[in-house]
Amino acid sequence: MIGAGIGVGIVGLGGMGTLHARSLEELGADVVAGADLVEAQRRRFADEFSASTYETHEGLVVDDAVDAVVIATPNRFHEPIAVDALEAGCHVLVEKPLAHTLESAERIETAAKKADGTCMVGFHNRHAASMAMFEEYAARGRFGELTHVEANYVRRRGVPGPGSWFTDPDLSGGGALLDIGVHALDLALYALDFPEITEVSGTTRTTFGSQEEYADPDGFGDNWNAESETYEVDDSVTALIRCESGQTISLEAAWATNREESMDFRVRGTQAGAQFDIGGTELKILEAGTAGCDHYADVALDGDPTVTGYSEQDEEFLRAIANDADPETNTLDEALLVQRVIDAIYRSGELGRSVQLEAPSLETEPAPRIDHHSD
Repeated sequence: MIGAGIGVGIVGLGGMGTLHARSLEELGADVVAGADLVEAQRRRFADEFSASTYETHEGLVVDDAVDAVVIATPNRFHEPIAVDALEAGCHVLVEKPLAHTLESAERIETAAKKADGTCMVGFHNRHAASMAMFEEYAARGRFGELTHVEANYVRRRGVPGPGSWFTDPDLSGGGALLDIGVHALDLALYALDFPEITEVSGTTRTTFGSQEEYADPDGFGDNWNAESETYEVDDSVTALIRCESGQTISLEAAWATNREESMDFRVRGTQAGAQFDIGGTELKILEAGTAGCDHYADVALDGDPTVTGYSEQDEEFLRAIANDADPETNTLDEALLVQRVIDAIYRSGELGRSVQLEAPSLETEPAPRIDHHSD
């Protein structure tokens, strides 16, 4: 199997870290270590995977059995863990987003350039069946020139628990945009083959976090208490992104808003269009023709439901390690462009006007050392 002989350590043993551990184990890797501040998480992880456990990441990254490290912690802690792991000679998979700030993301890039190991970023929706089918038909020219992407990741009521790290800007770096909007944004840039971005216009809103009476029919955010809990991040974002080639992206992301939920992703092309749900297994191709008479021609494709984004992504990570090569997708350069656009959306919202995308920083100062918690 592709992961045979590769020892993996997981930092952050919550739901996301455990998901990666199970996926990597199924691919043949050895889950040999885990790190988390929470003792109960460490005990559960050790029982399930027969793995060594550590309270913090420092011991894990120098464990001789660990070849690769998966980081599934709150955003602020991605940098110190990634840098230490890379400096220790480990390969690294960082869950999205790359970091909580652009500057922090750039420091990870600096460390990765000096390291022997590879560094990959966790954007699993690129590997879902719907996107895989779209990508292949786009490569065959089915859609012609791609002109615009409408990317939506909208929940009607789906704010993570107030007072958790998700709603604390010091730990998360942002709200709905950095949590779920980043998926839609990355997929849009991926669909357009990461074009040169020239201008970004965005508006961020914090509407629901201050409401004392927050209707939450599905119980998504347990124990809502607007007065006592930390909520200083965006709960919805609207953005327009212009590319040097003339292509555009419209982005809607929300934890909560008074509209139907949607993960609808639409791509317009000069020959045909595409529509699917982010992370889904179905793809709809929309065309029009003149054969016989003017008509619409819509084709619905059903992808393999056993193809999951997480499994395909983890397999790509293991393949890069096994081949001693850089990953072919989910690269640091791609993740940095996503981070730069996110930074520009937030700056645009603060300034109340569109902004030009800034060039990457050449030098960055080291960040202070901090502890970490599980996702």
